[in-house]
Amino acid sequence: MARNKFDVDEELEEQFNLGHLKRMFRYLKPHTHKLTITAVLMFVSNIAALLGPYLVMDVVDKRVPQKDIKGVIAVSILYMIAITISVICLKYRIRAMAKIAQAVILDIRMDIFKHLQKLPFSYYDSRPHGKILIRVVNYVNSLNNLLTNGVINLITDLLSLGVIVVYMLIIDVRLTFISLAALPLLMLVMYILKRFQRKSWQQVSRKQSNMNAYVHESICGIKVTQAFSREDENLEIFDECATEYKTAWMSAVKINHLIWPLSETISNMGVAFLYLVAISWFENGISVGVLLAFSTYITKLWAPIVNLGNFYNQIIISMAYMERIFELLDEPVIVANVEGAYAMPKIKGDVSFKHVGFSYDEGHKVLKDVTFDIKAGETVALVGATGCGKTTIVSLLSRFYNIQEGTITIDGHNISKVKLESLRKQMGVMMQDTFLFSGTIMDNIRYSQLNAADKEVMEAARIVKAHEFIMEFEHGYYTQVNERGSRLSVGQRQLISFARALLADPKILILDEATSSIDTKTEIALQQGLEKLLEGRTSFVVAHRLSTIKNADKIIYIDGGRIVEMGSHDALMDQKGAYYHLYSAQYKIMTDDRAG
Repeated sequence: MARNKFDVDEELEEQFNLGHLKRMFRYLKPHTHKLTITAVLMFVSNIAALLGPYLVMDVVDKRVPQKDIKGVIAVSILYMIAITISVICLKYRIRAMAKIAQAVILDIRMDIFKHLQKLPFSYYDSRPHGKILIRVVNYVNSLNNLLTNGVINLITDLLSLGVIVVYMLIIDVRLTFISLAALPLLMLVMYILKRFQRKSWQQVSRKQSNMNAYVHESICGIKVTQAFSREDENLEIFDECATEYKTAWMSAVKINHLIWPLSETISNMGVAFLYLVAISWFENGISVGVLLAFSTYITKLWAPIVNLGNFYNQIIISMAYMERIFELLDEPVIVANVEGAYAMPKIKGDVSFKHVGFSYDEGHKVLKDVTFDIKAGETVALVGATGCGKTTIVSLLSRFYNIQEGTITIDGHNISKVKLESLRKQMGVMMQDTFLFSGTIMDNIRYSQLNAADKEVMEAARIVKAHEFIMEFEHGYYTQVNERGSRLSVGQRQLISFARALLADPKILILDEATSSIDTKTEIALQQGLEKLLEGRTSFVVAHRLSTIKNADKIIYIDGGRIVEMGSHDALMDQKGAYYHLYSAQYKIMTDDRAG
């Protein structure tokens, strides 16, 4: 089966990069005060919690032999106080770190979403949306454990190691170095496993991304799937994606789970070695209390070491996700305000294309040396075969893509040098893909002009002949349209999108196949409103229907990315060129349909 974009693994070019980790930790900077308090309290907690073995040694070697009951009770009370202090500090740490972690995750997610708003159409054109979605949701969520427990655990475990080593040195320097003898072996094992871990979790990241992308695509296309009875084939593809994800996960987990048994084995080897040495030194002043204290401390010593190994494990797992997150955040915003960009003055509507060339893919030009001038208030129809470059022209005028050759000016202002927001706010655009957001019909029309009054929204709907069908719904303009407007017909969605574009009250109006899904009766009524609305506005209309084409002030016929004819309907008909043949063919089809 041919592989699609959703099941092609994304490759990362960079090697293991600690810069990503430092970059993530920068999100913790605003929380330095709370982190410092937490670290100090955990230091106090460690001193209190690790006091126990030292107190046991004191009781065994001094209090018991001397039958000092009061001393034993005093030590016991001190031990209880130490444990209470440790528990209180731990409770604060859990609450504080949960709040800090969620605040950091919110900041990262907001940065991603903010960046996504700025990325150009070309970014979304070139990758499945499911692979973008997983970065915002799943990958950011995957950092939760690292931030909630990992960061403070790192500090806590390092402090624990320090406190334990200090206690051990106070008791016996020689046994301390014996206890640490197995540490180099553990570090060697961790180093060997590092490379395998990173690769395995990167593979998990890839397979999870593939599966998520396919699920997203399948949900969006479920109507097509059922219409063509593709359920079984889709299930087969999903099974392949899910199986690959399962295999990658199991492989990564196997490597992960090697850390704990290896650490435990090395830890037990260290404890056994300590007992052998300590027993042989009994005659040299090693007491039972000292041995008990050291056996407890060495067990506690290996716990933070194992935890540090687990933290490293978390870093390896999270690194695979961090790389994806920062890869998205580092995606360049190609269509952006240039240095020195200025606000577009109030538009009159003069539009000029001078030798404009453009290509989506290198080596395949969509537009070639396109040149034309449009006066303010004119309606321009762009006609030609599918894929000739009509939509590309209006997309470049809206600066959805950067112009690669030539210049485009509005009222003499090069649109590449003005601020994007100031340009687009004065333009009304209705593209071929009519997208409605979850919410009410009123919300969707008002999307282009958030401060518009209800009366203005309704007036825009009346002009485009949407008011009547809207009022037939149970809640009128406050009817919920569901995701992507699923409860509306294609024609109804197009009319609501039309009203949204018109409500913006633009000086330049772009209609890309605006009436393609509207029935003939509604279109005739719509034309009456449009004629009034288009007065005084510069309008670019991409359409195939004769009514829109014929009434345009200027018609531009495009073929192979070039302008081959330009003029009024009557002038082009007199030339008997490409437009004449297109019009004649459509007129014949219309005549035959009426006769039928």
